[in-house]
Amino acid sequence: MKIRVERDVLADAVSWAARTLPTRPSLPVLAGLVLTASEDQLILSSFDYEVSSQVTITADVQAPGTMLVSGRLLADITRSLPAAPVQIVNEGTRAVITCGRSSFTLPTLPVEEYPNLPDMPASSGHIAGNSLAAAVGQVAVAAGRDDTLPTLTGIRLEIEGSSIVLAATDRYRLAVREFTWTPNDSSLSVQALIPAKTLADTAKSLAAVDQVLIALAGGTNEGLIGFEGAGRRTTTRLLDGEFPKYRTLLPSEAATVATVDTAQLVEAVKRVSLVAERNTPLRLQFEAGEVQLRAGTGEDAQASEALECTTEGDALEIAFNPTYLLDGLAAVDSTTTLFSFTASTKPAVLTGESAKRSAALDDYRYLLMPVRLTG
Repeated sequence: MKIRVERDVLADAVSWAARTLPTRPSLPVLAGLVLTASEDQLILSSFDYEVSSQVTITADVQAPGTMLVSGRLLADITRSLPAAPVQIVNEGTRAVITCGRSSFTLPTLPVEEYPNLPDMPASSGHIAGNSLAAAVGQVAVAAGRDDTLPTLTGIRLEIEGSSIVLAATDRYRLAVREFTWTPNDSSLSVQALIPAKTLADTAKSLAAVDQVLIALAGGTNEGLIGFEGAGRRTTTRLLDGEFPKYRTLLPSEAATVATVDTAQLVEAVKRVSLVAERNTPLRLQFEAGEVQLRAGTGEDAQASEALECTTEGDALEIAFNPTYLLDGLAAVDSTTTLFSFTASTKPAVLTGESAKRSAALDDYRYLLMPVRLTG
């Protein structure tokens, strides 16, 4: 194999393909990237039996071929190369990378031992990359990170025609986002549970793509899901298990509704929670015209701050984990946040202020469990 490719194009492609490489590969070859050169293109691939990544770039192919090299090492090298065309030559069991006056020689891995990448499922529809990235980012914040509860480390995907609903929960908060896309079949009805980290990384990496194809095999939680755009594709295995019936957790009415400036509340929460010890809650007292934030009790350091807000309904005092509250305020992505409460011991729902006017598509809800008040 002998190819010549632009340095920036190569570095970007290697970085993208290497992002899914396993930290502790079960087999040495799984730490490698497969480079396949043919005609006028170079394909870089990675696979760990769960997630596959593949990117295609234009290259001057002087001799076609395939080789396998350490992915992370190749990523480090391509990032550090000078601004000049890069030549890669496969010489027996070694790969020689030359760029300007820089040269690197890497041992190759046995490519015949590398597993075949799974086929991309048939396309189910498409959506703008920035829309997908925004929606996934809002929901992924609530996904669990405890691998002993694998079902909660996923994002629930529900497709009904042109509507997509994403949901994630770690038992302490729940995030739900509904939005539209363009399906190939308007009668499509699919449910799947996707690993949250993989979906978040993939959506973020495809955010600049005009059109991302979503490919889902079958109509159950088994099989694969794939995403493709701008010469890049990713597949991942779906998670098994039953996702919680989250819709029953969302209250249909509220006893108290408060509207607060998001940026001001974020800054106030950050300041007041400075005195909060680990796992110490932040108290919020909602009354007519203002919300009072307090943290710290007794002989400990204490802080308080008041903000203007609009409150409809009964006065209410409630406490939250400040980190979870900040996550929700960031995910709402609105200049004004709407809080809906049923009681101080029941979960609160955060939405953008526009949700007050409509519960239509492009709706986001962040449900947050309160911390029990003592004293």
